[in-house]
Amino acid sequence: MRSFEPGFLENQPITQGILRTVRLLGEYKGREELYREQFPQSLETLRQVAIIQSTESSTRIEGVTAPIKRIEALVAQKTTPRNRSEQEIAGYRDVLNLIHANALEMKLSPGLLLQLHRDLYRYVGPEGGRWKPTDNVMAEVRPDDSRQVRFTPVPAFQTADAVSQLHDRFNLAWQAGDVEKLILTPAYLLDFLCIHPFLDGNGRMARLLALVLLYQAGFEVGRFISLERIIEESRESYYEALYRSSQGWHEGAHNLLPWTEYFLGTLVAAYGEFEQRVGTLAGARGAKTRLVLDAIEHLPETFRMADVDRLCPNVTREMIRVVINRLRNEGKLRREGAGMGAIWRKCDNDS
Repeated sequence: MRSFEPGFLENQPITQGILRTVRLLGEYKGREELYREQFPQSLETLRQVAIIQSTESSTRIEGVTAPIKRIEALVAQKTTPRNRSEQEIAGYRDVLNLIHANALEMKLSPGLLLQLHRDLYRYVGPEGGRWKPTDNVMAEVRPDDSRQVRFTPVPAFQTADAVSQLHDRFNLAWQAGDVEKLILTPAYLLDFLCIHPFLDGNGRMARLLALVLLYQAGFEVGRFISLERIIEESRESYYEALYRSSQGWHEGAHNLLPWTEYFLGTLVAAYGEFEQRVGTLAGARGAKTRLVLDAIEHLPETFRMADVDRLCPNVTREMIRVVINRLRNEGKLRREGAGMGAIWRKCDNDS
């Protein structure tokens, strides 16, 4: 709510870099609309991969993990969750699908937040869909699973009022149209995270709410490229930007610039990848070969054929094998082991 105090947004610094980024994103948006009309089949391939990657990455950021095969089965609704981690993954899948289908009809409100959080935890138990009953903290989850407190949010007893004020002020600003929606969106997300209204799942909720607002602003790249994966890959920058912009928030003396720059930079990265992949998939010749090559490029130094198969759902296993064997013959890959358990290593990455 602090970012939507009267006059606060109007007095925030808008750099030339942000202006250029907003203009660039507008150009991306126009091309995205053309791609949706011209290459629907290609975009369906991207959509399928993005759902799996988004579910995998967003839950992993919060320390919720499961084997990739289980995640794929859960996303495809071919199995039921077996434990707490899989229950949270299934809940994220449901809310993600709901947003992809209905974002334009969703008006942000305290009631909608409670509904989405309830659905996020529908397989877990009764803890979903309730404001936090006790105080909590905003913490960074480190690679070794330790946590570092970065911010102390609104106390529990003030949460309901803070959420209500945030949505009253945000909806007025969104409807007025006086401030660019690509500026309003990160401001809303920062305030949501500074309130931290739920005992658990605030990070996942923020990333889901970002999709809602981007869809409503006409930016649908999150349907085809996993924003959650990009955030996971830049996790240190994500936490650092949140930390820098949250300082002084309680007093209304915070600076939105670091968080806004990070958020818009994430969108630019997503659109850059989107256009690259559309160009690959839509190519008249060698499209499937290019898709396999692109998938291998994004995989770690060592990988299995199943990893490539997961990233290329519309490419046959035989085609994947042909491309991998070609790379081996060119000296770019080498095989370690045999059969289904064989590991492929990128020779270019050898020290």
